[in-house]
Amino acid sequence: MGFRPRLELVSQMADARGRSSDDEPWYQDGLRFKCTGCGECCTGSPGYVWVNQAEIDALASHLEMTPAQFERRYVRTIGIRRSLKELSKSNYDCVFLDGETRKCTVYDHRPRQCRTWPFWNSNIASPEAWQHTCEVCPGSGHGQLYQLEAIQEQAAVINV
Repeated sequence: MGFRPRLELVSQMADARGRSSDDEPWYQDGLRFKCTGCGECCTGSPGYVWVNQAEIDALASHLEMTPAQFERRYVRTIGIRRSLKELSKSNYDCVFLDGETRKCTVYDHRPRQCRTWPFWNSNIASPEAWQHTCEVCPGSGHGQLYQLEAIQEQAAVINV
């Protein structure tokens, strides 16, 4: 199961349930994460990997394309936003996921949404949301302890 925002998933935002009695986030003591490189965050159900113009420009430059060429080949428009395309309707892999190695082919230039996983607002909205994240991502809940400030900084980068 992938981790990109699902078409049917309604994003949960932090509310009173996600706060402790002293108004600190429930994760005030930090959260653990270590990427296992499994590639599961790049596949699964249909979803979106939101990109902005700066990301499109950077990825296009990395791939030695013009931004217009990059958009025609790798980007789809959803309302007023833009998202990376998926490989096919059968597996919904990100267009940049290598199917054999399960690695991102543009890892050093990946979009903000990918860089900030798993510290998305929807994943840290409540202990239950984080527990679900830990169930679908083998690196969530393990490894390096990220402090409150680092988590909030990542969550502020993009609203997912």
